[in-house]
Amino acid sequence: MLLREGLSRLLTDAGFEVAGHYGTSTELMSHVGRLCPDLVIVDIRMPPTHTTEGLDAARAIRQELPGTAILVLSAHAEVEQATELLRSGQRTGYLLKDRISDVGDFLATVDRIVKGGTVVDPALVQELLAARRVDNPLQALSPREREVLALMAEGLSNVGIANRLWVAEGTVEKHVRSILTKLGIAEVAQSHRRVLAVLTFLDNH
Repeated sequence: MLLREGLSRLLTDAGFEVAGHYGTSTELMSHVGRLCPDLVIVDIRMPPTHTTEGLDAARAIRQELPGTAILVLSAHAEVEQATELLRSGQRTGYLLKDRISDVGDFLATVDRIVKGGTVVDPALVQELLAARRVDNPLQALSPREREVLALMAEGLSNVGIANRLWVAEGTVEKHVRSILTKLGIAEVAQSHRRVLAVLTFLDNH
């Protein structure tokens, strides 16, 4: 309840309109179809069993309202659940709860997801990097390209990556083009290619 109230106040103060907040996935699902919100934020574990109710609700919302952005909050980095969620499409995020303590970063993440981005918590990205399989397609990437891809997975734009790495935006654009080429991702919409690259990254942890 405290987390819900805190998030509601935080988002309201930041200029978002909060349509409602609910304590169970059943309550959430009973209202979300009527409200058709731009964004739904769910805890991965909700009453009554505190297992995967939030994740199940996210799946149902993505199926019923594919245009709704979804941000799932979790207490721990859970690779399989995060990968499954991100496969559902763009406007999706997976964030650890302790990331909310950095208010500016959290609000920026919400904004990126609402605008069509896919965001993965940095802690999960690092866990995936540490556990890469030997025979995965990421081996074709240079260390710098893997670093750029990891930041893409966090939801950063080319400008954001350039600022993080202290390089020119043009340099990042070259790295991104090289990553997409080496991973064999076909010429389609640029934003969709980035999502496919991130999914390749997640699939080959």
